[in-house]
Amino acid sequence: MRRVCVFAGSSAGARPTYAAAARALGAALCRRGLGVVYGGGSVGLMGVLADAMLAGGGEVIGVIPDGLATRELAHPGVTEMRVVGSMHERKATMAALADAFVALPGGLGTLEETLEILTWAQLGIHDKPIGALDVEGYWNGLQRLLAHAVEEGFVRPEHAALLLFGSAPDELLDRLAAWRPPGFRRAWLGPAQT
Repeated sequence: MRRVCVFAGSSAGARPTYAAAARALGAALCRRGLGVVYGGGSVGLMGVLADAMLAGGGEVIGVIPDGLATRELAHPGVTEMRVVGSMHERKATMAALADAFVALPGGLGTLEETLEILTWAQLGIHDKPIGALDVEGYWNGLQRLLAHAVEEGFVRPEHAALLLFGSAPDELLDRLAAWRPPGFRRAWLGPAQT
């Protein structure tokens, strides 16, 4: 791994522990010499993460759609800011630049990004590890939903298992580093893009 794409809220959330987790993740990534790719904002958990990375001397690549650059207050101090034409281009660019994915707590955008990148793994579009930093049980509901979808026959157990969980940054980063692509890829999907 050289870079981790982090999905994070444009809000700081209701608990101070969410921002503390974003700072801790930034510090852990810097200690490991890993860069970050993220949504490019200077506000919310996105901004907290970027500031922590920059304070630690880490590489920070922001990717933000032109239409959101002013509304989300694009971070002025990142290593590189890529302004793209759409949300679809944002997600594709972030995925292409990253070797792994981490979801911090966040809202609908964070949920959508996390589930889309998980779907891309299921379909064989990429062979990169995906994790969620479970701050004070934030992702418990998603874990229950995935288990329910497996029980009801909509998601295969091996596909649900593509999303790794950890309650501390180093624990989760260790799991991502140790992860190996599963061998269940269907032949008609072709090779994964890396």
